[in-house]
Amino acid sequence: MYGILVLEDGTVLKGKGFGAEKEVLGELVFNTSMTGYVEILTDPSYKGQIITMTYPLEGNYGVSESWFESDGIKAEGFVIKDLTGNELDEFLKKYDVPGICNIDTRFITRRIRSKGVVRALLKTSSEPIDDSEIEKYIEMAKSHKDLSEIDLVPEVSTKETVIHEAEDEVAKCVLIDCGVKTSIIDCLVERNCTVIQVPYNTPADEILSYNPDFVMVSNGPGDPSSVKETIDTVKSLIGKVPITGICLGHQIITLALGGETYKMKFGHRGGNQPVKNLEEDRVYITSQNHGFATKSESMPKDAEVFHINLNDNTVEGLRIKDKNILCVQYHPEAGPGPHDARFLFDEMIKLGIENK
Repeated sequence: MYGILVLEDGTVLKGKGFGAEKEVLGELVFNTSMTGYVEILTDPSYKGQIITMTYPLEGNYGVSESWFESDGIKAEGFVIKDLTGNELDEFLKKYDVPGICNIDTRFITRRIRSKGVVRALLKTSSEPIDDSEIEKYIEMAKSHKDLSEIDLVPEVSTKETVIHEAEDEVAKCVLIDCGVKTSIIDCLVERNCTVIQVPYNTPADEILSYNPDFVMVSNGPGDPSSVKETIDTVKSLIGKVPITGICLGHQIITLALGGETYKMKFGHRGGNQPVKNLEEDRVYITSQNHGFATKSESMPKDAEVFHINLNDNTVEGLRIKDKNILCVQYHPEAGPGPHDARFLFDEMIKLGIENK
């Protein structure tokens, strides 16, 4: 197949199409992970985005459903340098997602790092793509809604309550699903924590009716300020039950506390982000996937920033001891990435058990 990637600034990249024969629009972002293309593509946090990988070789170790972070691919499209084997091609076809290879992904990464994330159009076709259409494609990319204008969480949240029972329950968590990764649920259940997974817009009274030891607000796509129902729910829960959060959940908790978030130039996406625990003077290498962050100066005085990103000093962890709140910007479950921070799930469970 033929493939073309058109950026809103007029940049045009031609390559070889694979996966579905389709035309999609999205925010173009890069991920620095060397492995994990299946986990990345199936991560609901990538809804609305076209992913390019900085590592050049993709598809070399196949595809397995055991690596899925949801029920299928959630990204809008996939941009890579070299495609190896047939499984990745078939994987994208199965979920009706287009891909393009033979692209200089280093150029895209440098472009995004210098100018920020961009809106883009990705088109694949069994027929040659007419150059006379390129101006139209540029205008389509320019006019595509910014991620901040789209509420993506309803598209990836569970539609009904799902209970994941622990074999020997020591704690119970209500997980507000804003686009949760499967491995987050797995990390809780394997620690004997029963997880009650509820839709993003579940009211506080219903959540409290489950009598949870703690509440977790999950990761998910888009601008946290768009998820108003969840923000209101968290506001109502503060002081009534211990609250934890991961990634988008961390940002939602920030907003519920009266703080502010902002869109980053190109965000953190990859499995090699250094995070420093300021209390212990210790560094973890973490998996991250976010384009928004917390404004530290906007937080209430009782909110303690106890984790920071060593690359840019952005906020990576917040805690309010008196309110039993603990949330992190990075992904302690990894999937893909290092497992340095998985102990955070033990800390969250302990917070719930000791302070309910």
